[in-house]
Amino acid sequence: MASSPQSSREGTGVLWFRRDLRLHDHPALLQAARDGEVLPLFVVDPALWGPSGDVRRAYLLRSLRALDADLGGRLVVERGEPVDVVRSVARRVGARRVHVSADAGPYGRRRDDEVAAALADDDRELVRTGTPYAIGPGTILNGSGKPFQVFTPFSRAWNEHGWPEPAGLPDDVRWIGDGEGVDGRHWPAEPDLGDLELPEAGEEAAHDRWHEFLEHGLADYGGERDRPDHDGTSQLSHALKWGELHPRTLLADLRRKRSDGALTYRTELCWREFYADVLWNRPDSAREYYKPQLAGLRYADPGDDFTAWAEGRTGYPVVDAGMRQLRSVGWMHNRVRMIVASFLVKDLHVEWQHGAREFLRWLRDGDLASNNHGWQWVAGSGTDASPFFRVFNPVTQGQKFDPQGDYVRRYVPELRHVPGKAAHTPWDVEDGYAHGYPERIVDHALERKVALDDYARVKG
Repeated sequence: MASSPQSSREGTGVLWFRRDLRLHDHPALLQAARDGEVLPLFVVDPALWGPSGDVRRAYLLRSLRALDADLGGRLVVERGEPVDVVRSVARRVGARRVHVSADAGPYGRRRDDEVAAALADDDRELVRTGTPYAIGPGTILNGSGKPFQVFTPFSRAWNEHGWPEPAGLPDDVRWIGDGEGVDGRHWPAEPDLGDLELPEAGEEAAHDRWHEFLEHGLADYGGERDRPDHDGTSQLSHALKWGELHPRTLLADLRRKRSDGALTYRTELCWREFYADVLWNRPDSAREYYKPQLAGLRYADPGDDFTAWAEGRTGYPVVDAGMRQLRSVGWMHNRVRMIVASFLVKDLHVEWQHGAREFLRWLRDGDLASNNHGWQWVAGSGTDASPFFRVFNPVTQGQKFDPQGDYVRRYVPELRHVPGKAAHTPWDVEDGYAHGYPERIVDHALERKVALDDYARVKG
């Protein structure tokens, strides 16, 4: 990651926001403030906006509005190719430097290199300071100087490496914005999400949620995080995705907590950093198999069964509850993500890439590295030893992690009349199908055998 040179407080700098929609713990902001006046910019990039689902678009726009309010209405929003927009804005305000938090994704790295080259042609500079991660992807290497391929040794090295304390606020930021040399109010219209509910967006809301979790949820996090029927997680994945708060801020608070929950939460943050590191070193793994052997499995084309899975009509209650939660709130509990992913790949025999795309279409926290490598973990083709023959049983998983059926009844109204854990087995209840719940579209035991037989063929 390139570091920023020292600069005088003269002229104007541009702070180009991307996945860092906050004002606290923001190293690039500190560097930009040294240039004098700071123009805050967000570019609606068609390469990212186009493939995004409406949920992510809507949440992003709400987060930008919150940031704009924090900036006193000065956020400049432009639409177009970043290489053209950033160069044009820098020219119009006479900025010598454009400041960013370094992007770790494959597209973002290519884009930033192109923008840097275009700015250099004008004798301007793209200054990359900090990252969306506690430790920049690509930093941690094993004893042989190579990237880690397994989580546990990476996590040990990550903890041993450590990370800086949160960055402070600059003493004074002289923001400039719309009407001061730039016409920058090109906001896209927010998509209509119908009945889908999103949480409050923005830095303040993220910090409020974090402090609430620290006070009331962290101590029990180790035991509660696998219970989709409880509010046992921080639900800050979307805030981390968009940089409404920085993981370094969370880690600093966790350091002051002495509990198993704090250690477990830190480990979950490390998983996020690990997958970003994997993507940095293997950008092909965003779309292709990290372990290519499993590409030889016999997979079905997405058809009616895939549609039933996506819409929560498989006849397996916890699977359907998860997919309906996704479409209700733009988020799904992580334990349930694993269950529904396993069902798609190993019961319906559909390749993981189709499920990963469906998740990114609906998730407000849709993150390429975490999402797609999480899918590869379930598919058995990823970095860690989650072998393909580990097939989640959707019935026993539901009974274990939603023991009273409350999660199922919350999202599957056709089963609200079924009491207790029987909600996971409506076929064993006399009136289990009385309110229109669909019957099972596949036999899990049979499809598990099909999957394992094909795996044995590939493994050879």
